[in-house]
Amino acid sequence: MQQDIPRRALIEMILGAAAISTTSLFVKVAHVGPTVSAFYRMAFGGAMLLVGLVALGQWKRVRLAEIAWLTIPAVAFAADLMLWHRSILYVGPGLATLLGNCQVFLMALAGFLIYRERLGWQFMLGVALAFVGLYLLVGLDWSRVSEQYRLGVVLGVATGVAYAIYMLSTRHAQRAGHVRIAPAQLLCVSSLLCAMILAMAALVEGDSFVLPDTQTWSALLGLGFFGQVLGWVLLTRAMPQLPASLIGLLLLLQPALSFLFDVILFARPTRALDWIGVGLSLVGIFIGSYRRPAPAAEPAPESA
Repeated sequence: MQQDIPRRALIEMILGAAAISTTSLFVKVAHVGPTVSAFYRMAFGGAMLLVGLVALGQWKRVRLAEIAWLTIPAVAFAADLMLWHRSILYVGPGLATLLGNCQVFLMALAGFLIYRERLGWQFMLGVALAFVGLYLLVGLDWSRVSEQYRLGVVLGVATGVAYAIYMLSTRHAQRAGHVRIAPAQLLCVSSLLCAMILAMAALVEGDSFVLPDTQTWSALLGLGFFGQVLGWVLLTRAMPQLPASLIGLLLLLQPALSFLFDVILFARPTRALDWIGVGLSLVGIFIGSYRRPAPAAEPAPESA
């Protein structure tokens, strides 16, 4: 029998993915360095979550051991943001987001190596399609693009590696019982820990934390709200009510919309082959990440 899909959950899932798709745009228009913008994303977002949890009476005591375990994924996510924000500035929001979403293949590979999860033909087909799509996007002109653009592509791929480490370490901490706080508080604590790590990184780099203008303030507040609060709340409310296959498909709205926004708002030069490449990459990511529906879908802590 066909499963009935709750309309409200479907709308929340779409709006959540759309909200997160805007994060790369905020990074692009903020007049600060990539590490500083990452710091303010986590600091603003973490503070908003903290205020909300306290106001709703949902803040619980956090053990020191839990903070220690969450430091590991916080370091990984700090690295993820530092790499991704640089990739955004070098190759644009659309391609940087698409490259980062290739982490689904690394997650599947880690599941095979660590947890002995099976990799079916869908995974191999997904990898092949994504590789062909990315080759059409960047490989054909590789010898003609600038060194900075090439670096941006490499950083985008490295973003996926860092994000996979973040997801795996968070998953292990939860499944092993090292961290037992509720998801919203977990994200809040992780965000604030990540902000501390990014602040230290920015100091080492010699960056200034001064926000120079209203546009930057607006962009970074939007980055924190849409990336760390609104998008996450909508996704985690909707995901337990939807089939796993539909969740995977709707999550592709993030890289797809990011690429579309890049073309519309920043006039990214795009040929027919580029659109074919984007389409193949998205199909590959979906096929490669597809899993048989489980009794209850486990929500991801967040997306980059």
